Amino acid sequence: MLDLVTTTAACVPANPYQRGPDPTGPALETAGPYPVTIVPVPGAETPGFGAATIYHPTTTADGTFGAVALAPGFVEGQSSVRWFGPRLASHGFVVVTFDTRSILDDPVSRGAQLLAALDHLTDTRTERTRVDRRRLAVMGHSMGGGGTLEAAKARPSLRAAIPLAGWHLDAGWPEVETPTLVIGAQLDVVAPVALHAQRFYESLPADRPKAYLELAGADHFVTNHATPTVSRLSLAWLKRFVDDDARYTPFLCPPPPATGPISEYRSTCPYA
Repeated sequence: MLDLVTTTAACVPANPYQRGPDPTGPALETAGPYPVTIVPVPGAETPGFGAATIYHPTTTADGTFGAVALAPGFVEGQSSVRWFGPRLASHGFVVVTFDTRSILDDPVSRGAQLLAALDHLTDTRTERTRVDRRRLAVMGHSMGGGGTLEAAKARPSLRAAIPLAGWHLDAGWPEVETPTLVIGAQLDVVAPVALHAQRFYESLPADRPKAYLELAGADHFVTNHATPTVSRLSLAWLKRFVDDDARYTPFLCPPPPATGPISEYRSTCPYA
């Protein structure tokens, strides 16, 4: 069973980016081992995006961490993706969630704001000393998911991208080289998977790491609150591709079975 997967440090090469204990499925579905510090950032201090919140591991003993920016969807604020902040940070990431400049911003604008948030975090904020600027990722919900694909297209150096119930009028993304986990919801009527998530996944290059997770019986807003499956697989994806941590590969390859909370899972396993 996937939830019982564990590996030992002796089984993997030395990795300077490895953070935290050996993973288990249940551990990835709840708060991780790191205490988290939360830093509100007023909108007056954020160039190119709205008010933000930074979440980071309190300790500095383990060196720097990869960073993740998260964008909300159409007419949403950062509260819609807020649960990811403490969850990801507690597993060893520096995370920034933010309000967009306007709740009506389109996916192109949201993609630019995701990159602006990462740049502000890594270039200006005092928290930049906690971040390895070579290991950055983007996530977003709905139009923020469309923005996630825009950001990955614009900045190929990103290490991971996770669009959450993404919405975009452009369904073709063959230019995206970033390892991408596309998450869709089976009963989504706002961004139906047949028009959005599935087409995004199918258009991504077949020779790059990618995966498609479809949540059974779920609607467009399923990722706006903590769910075990989204937590486990999102963290495994970020750990595998932002931290180059092979301990997390067994959670992704072979693909999890399409049972219970998962109605469909496709991927380009194995990941080298």
